[in-house]
Amino acid sequence: PLIVWDGTILDGHNRYEIIQKHPELTYAVHKLSFANRYEALSWICKNQLGRRNLTPQQKKYLIGQRYEAEKQADAFHGNQHTLSDESGGDKVCHHQKAKTRRRIAEEIGMSQGYVQNASSFAKGVDAAEEALPGIKQEILTGTIKPTASAVAAVAKAAPEERPQLAAALKKPRGNTKQEP
Repeated sequence: PLIVWDGTILDGHNRYEIIQKHPELTYAVHKLSFANRYEALSWICKNQLGRRNLTPQQKKYLIGQRYEAEKQADAFHGNQHTLSDESGGDKVCHHQKAKTRRRIAEEIGMSQGYVQNASSFAKGVDAAEEALPGIKQEILTGTIKPTASAVAAVAKAAPEERPQLAAALKKPRGNTKQEP
């Protein structure tokens, strides 16, 4: 079935495309319910992590995206007397981040440090894509293989520095020879 939340396809994009081309095909729709978009994003990441054909980069990216989504989903979102933006909602406390990181690490059988590094990697991939459209695909498929720290550095840099850092990700590693 197509998996849908709030009118948005979460899983089944390729099936949907096929159905559009062949209206004679029958299909089912399974609707899921989430409290917010972050819970939906977390579900997408968990679902995609179940695929066996992921590259290591895709896996790391999805783990990082899941961590970021779950931090937001677990954040305090206000109460009956205050809106989330008035109460400091959507701000995730250090304790909550550690709890989320620990839970994800246990579920995937990796360390908490790996989850944190995956988060930095995912932010870097997204920042690089914003600065240099198309690079995300190259990184996640392994067409280019920059270090995780070089990818993460893109997100940490000032916005005006990101295009140059993203372009540098395409350069082969280990080429320390200087031209005369």
